[in-house]
Amino acid sequence: MSAAAEALARAFAPAAEGEPAWLAERRLEGLRLFEAAGLPHTKLEDWRFTSLDALESLELEPAPEAAPVDSGLADAVRAEVGPALCALFVDGREREIPAGEAEGISLEPLTRAAGNDALGLQGRLGALADPKRRSLTALNAALFAGGASLEIAADARPERPIHLVWLQSDGAHAAHPRFAIRAGAGSRACVIEHYVSGPGARGLCNPVTEIELEPGARLDHVVVQDQSGDVFQLGALAARGERDSELRTTSVALGGRLGRWDVYGTLAGEGARLELNGLYLARARQLLDHHTTIDHAAPRTTSEESFKGILDGRGHGVFHGRIHVRPDAQQIEAAQTHRSLLLSDQARINAKPQLEIYADDVRCSHGATVGQLDVDQLFYLRARGLTLARARALLTFGFAREICERIPLAPLREALERRVLNWLPAGDDA
Repeated sequence: MSAAAEALARAFAPAAEGEPAWLAERRLEGLRLFEAAGLPHTKLEDWRFTSLDALESLELEPAPEAAPVDSGLADAVRAEVGPALCALFVDGREREIPAGEAEGISLEPLTRAAGNDALGLQGRLGALADPKRRSLTALNAALFAGGASLEIAADARPERPIHLVWLQSDGAHAAHPRFAIRAGAGSRACVIEHYVSGPGARGLCNPVTEIELEPGARLDHVVVQDQSGDVFQLGALAARGERDSELRTTSVALGGRLGRWDVYGTLAGEGARLELNGLYLARARQLLDHHTTIDHAAPRTTSEESFKGILDGRGHGVFHGRIHVRPDAQQIEAAQTHRSLLLSDQARINAKPQLEIYADDVRCSHGATVGQLDVDQLFYLRARGLTLARARALLTFGFAREICERIPLAPLREALERRVLNWLPAGDDA
């Protein structure tokens, strides 16, 4: 293993007192799998454009058990969402867990939920996010020290969204948050995962989220990655939808020195639907990578995937989207698009849309485009008095806004639109 991988593996500690034997065994299995595979490297096909060599320069340490809370940052993040059931975590460890039983929500620390196992976590934890498939997931299985279990009761309709705020503390720390979500049959809910850090953070955040949707459940899921410029955010989402369920997940990646999001979505029941949206903005030497796999495992399922990237300076984007249709998954519909906008000559993108179809009664499409701002549109705006910088910012914002508009919460949508505008050159004046 590399030095960084060895340092991460050394953070493994025996099971905490009171932790069930089955969880201790899962941790050991995760450690063995990670030690065998090590950190991903560019000789692997799925990582050939994304090098983790820069992690070697960091002397990563386990996150402190009681890092101070940046209350100003936490309050600012809460304000972007507005009234919500807000759970606060620092380096993955829970600090504030609200009570939501009156709204049909059960939210508790993951280790406590695993200890009493009233929710059947022994059979569920790791069932979707397979540690054999991804070494970073195995590392998370071995080292997670916080996170939560969220249960949405059958037919529940919570009026407020569930807002999960993950703060990365200052220092070169490695944190491994874990989150398990189950939406009961016929329920409707909205969940936001919000990853942020202050300017002194320069470590690793390796979160894993598993989402289960029971028949007829509907879940809006938003992931906002707004880490500082020295944080490596290497997250994964694994989701499974049963009959007539619907998951709509939207990712907005704004920060981090290197950001990676691996998504595995399985449509397991007839009538299940998955909508996967993403927007990422990279500049300087920032690298943002998205790898998605949508598995149509049942007939008459639907998926719609739309990603957009905006790259400036030496920003580097990577997108690999894969749609898999199983032999018995007839009468499915799947559409995948990736569009990227290059604002400088040094920005670059590596995009690979992919279809694997083993059924014959399907409607599938995919495509990727790479381009720059339209010179005719720029001329039109400049002829009406706009400066070149403001015209470029306005057109770029229009390109990004299509994804922002898919965020269901108006306060968060408006806050992210402001962030996009401020990110653009001269955007705050546009």
